[in-house]
Amino acid sequence: MPLACNIDAKGKTIRLIGGLLAILGGLFGYFIVDQDILPIPETLGHIGVALVLLSGAFSIFEARSGWCVVRALGFKTRF
Repeated sequence: MPLACNIDAKGKTIRLIGGLLAILGGLFGYFIVDQDILPIPETLGHIGVALVLLSGAFSIFEARSGWCVVRALGFKTRF
């Protein structure tokens, strides 16, 4: 079943920017965990970083495909 486009251009732009910011935040978080700047257990830090990077990648996927999982579940979003 193909994904039906359910967001407009503004929604795509917002999701793309949010995804890129999440990717940058994940890379920054990886630097913090890798350099032991904050006393976070390494495994927990890497799991958190991986989740942020995956969510950013999924947001970019939503922007490229024009499909939003929240809207597909029936919730209304502003964009």
